[in-house]
Amino acid sequence: MFIELIESFMKYLFYICLFVLFFAKDGYSQEEHHHGHEKTSGVEALSHDLRHLLSKEMLALQTGMMSIIPDYVSGNWKGIAETAGKMKNSYILKQSLTETQMHELHSLLPKEFIEEDQNFHYLAGMLEHAAEKKKPELINFYFSEMNEACASCHAQFATHKFPKLASDNEKEVHSH
Repeated sequence: MFIELIESFMKYLFYICLFVLFFAKDGYSQEEHHHGHEKTSGVEALSHDLRHLLSKEMLALQTGMMSIIPDYVSGNWKGIAETAGKMKNSYILKQSLTETQMHELHSLLPKEFIEEDQNFHYLAGMLEHAAEKKKPELINFYFSEMNEACASCHAQFATHKFPKLASDNEKEVHSH
């Protein structure tokens, strides 16, 4: 039973790795091209310093998500719990934001972005708990939910970084 669970999870993780590597290559390594459009809303409206902190946070989260894979297949529940705890408590943003930046973040980002972020950190807390209880099936579930939360948030709020996640309607609006 456990070997079947591991085999199933390995197949799943293989696809997740491909997904993350594919979008990381296209997203984080690209320069942003606005084609003359003004930065008017969401992440694009944030100050340069805050966008830089947010990018650092996203890269730290990506690294954390990728570190869970070898921990899972080796049964390193403690490692998963530690990583998930860091994600739950945020790597950089909560520790680095000034009061002014916190106000900027909450005033310029859509309510839905904040909700997506809160959901991700909630899921990280649930992953931490599942790892502490050494429950591989729940670890797999919450890890999957966290990946879905990332892709959903990127599709809604970061198509400037991940253009392949843009809906067909959005692509038509931005085409020339």
